[in-house]
Amino acid sequence: MTEQNFNSYNDKVMKRFLKPKNFGKIKNPDGTGSMGNQKCGDIMEISFKLGKDKKKIKEIRFQTWGCGAAIAASDALCEIAKAKTLSDAKKITNKDIIENLGGLPNVKLHCSVLGAGALHSAIKNYEGSKKK
Repeated sequence: MTEQNFNSYNDKVMKRFLKPKNFGKIKNPDGTGSMGNQKCGDIMEISFKLGKDKKKIKEIRFQTWGCGAAIAASDALCEIAKAKTLSDAKKITNKDIIENLGGLPNVKLHCSVLGAGALHSAIKNYEGSKKK
């Protein structure tokens, strides 16, 4: 599939790709993480800020360099993780992201793995910074 073949994406994926709600960076984030895929060249960065109680994700943003599916998966991940405790956010999987998007073409399923991996990396980053 080429990126020009947008007919493979459902309306939900296209909407998130064309108008992502959670794109950007957070100033002074509590946690940051990234994940890349050497095969396709996609790179995703996640940053989040916790609420005052330091228990739930208050704000989460992404920056993704990649295909439409990677951008849509990043945006969906942010929506899924927002307002979750870190414990619950650690349980988010690529399957959750795919379900939120209403599916992805088989050749683009690897894009959803980046989201879960980047989020888990960001949580580890936060947990590691607390130990210092």
